[in-house]
Amino acid sequence: MSSLSQPDVRGRKLVFVITEDWFFASHFLPMARAARELGLDVTVVTRVRSHRDVIEATGAKVIPLEAERRSLNPIAAGYAAGQLAAILKGEKADLVHCIALKGILVGGFAAAMAGIPRRVYALTGSGFLGARKDMVARLSQRAVRLLVRGLETNKTRYVFENTDDPRLLGLDPASDRVTILGGAGIDPDLLRPSPLPPCLPLKVALVARMLWSKGIDVAVEAVQTARAQGAAVELSLYGAPDPSNPKAIPEETLKTWSADPGISWYGATRDVGAVWREHHVACLPSRGGEGLPRTLLEAAACGRAIVTTDVPGCRTLVRDGIEGLLVPPGDATGLAAALVALSREPERVARMGEAARARVLNGFTERDVIESVKRLYRSMLAS
Repeated sequence: MSSLSQPDVRGRKLVFVITEDWFFASHFLPMARAARELGLDVTVVTRVRSHRDVIEATGAKVIPLEAERRSLNPIAAGYAAGQLAAILKGEKADLVHCIALKGILVGGFAAAMAGIPRRVYALTGSGFLGARKDMVARLSQRAVRLLVRGLETNKTRYVFENTDDPRLLGLDPASDRVTILGGAGIDPDLLRPSPLPPCLPLKVALVARMLWSKGIDVAVEAVQTARAQGAAVELSLYGAPDPSNPKAIPEETLKTWSADPGISWYGATRDVGAVWREHHVACLPSRGGEGLPRTLLEAAACGRAIVTTDVPGCRTLVRDGIEGLLVPPGDATGLAAALVALSREPERVARMGEAARARVLNGFTERDVIESVKRLYRSMLAS
C-alpha cells in the first residue's frame, strides 16, 4: 500500500497498559515512537517509579496506576481494572495495547468495561507457563488460554516475540491476527561491535535480572566445572534481584557465588556496551518462559558470540553453531562443555560474534519493530 492510500490515523488515541514503568522504558519505547510517527496521541498507564521522564520524552502522557504484578489477588486486580476502565473512558481511547499477562488480564477486562473493542494483547514471554512442564503448568496454561481468549473481540490482535508462544493461547503464529516482532528492537548505531579482548581467559558475561528462572545458578555451576577441568574461563554477572519477582535470587547467594575464584557479581549496569567491550561471550542459560531476551539482542548487536539454551525466544535469535551454541535448559555439564570448547577456539568465537551482528541487522532492529507496529496500528484503526 502506498503512502497516499494509507489511512490517516492522526489524532486517534492509543493507551498502553503495563504494570511497571521501568519495563516500558527498557523494552517498549519503540512502540511509543511508532505510534507517535503515525500521529497518534499516546498515553501509558503504569505503576510510576523512576522512568516517567524517559517515557514522556517520546511524546507520551503517563498516568499512574498501582497494580503490583506479583499479586494474584483477584479483588485487587478487579479494583485496578475498575480504575483503569475509568481512565480509558476519560482518555477516550480508540485502541488499548496491553503488555504482558497481567496487563492483558487487567487491561482486557477494563477495555471490556469501557466498551473499547480494538485491543492489542502483547505476550512478552510465557513466564513459568513456558519454563515448567508439570501438571501445574499445564493446568495454568489452560486457565490462561481461557481467560485471555475470553477477553478477545473480533478486533483484538496479538503480538508475540517468538513463534512458540502463540500456540500457548491456541493461536496459529501464521494467522493474520498474530504479529511476531523481533523482540524489543535494538538500535545498531548505539550498540556496535568492538575488538575482542585478549584470547585468554575466556570472559563470559551474563546480563539479566538475577532470577533463578534465568539460570544464573546453572552458569555459576558450569563455570566452576569448566575451571575445575583446567579451562581459563571467567564469569561476570550483571544485574540486580527483582524484589517483585518470586524467582529473585537472594543477595546473600549472589555474594557467596562472587567469592568463588573466576566469578564476580557487579550488580546492575547502565552501560551494556562497556560490558561487551570487556567480554568475549554472552551467556543466558534460561530455563524458559522468555519472549526474546533483550540481553541477547544487545550482545549480538555488539558482535559477541552467545551461549544460551534451546528454549523459545533464545533459539529464535541464536542458531546452534552459527551465532553461538545452544544447550539444554538446566544442563550445567553441557554448558560447561560449550564454554570449555569456546575457550580453545578464539577464531570460532570471533566468527560467531560477526554472525550475531549480521543476524540482528536482519529483522531485529528498532526500526524493524517500529515499522511492524505501525502496520499493525494502521490496519486496526482503519477497520
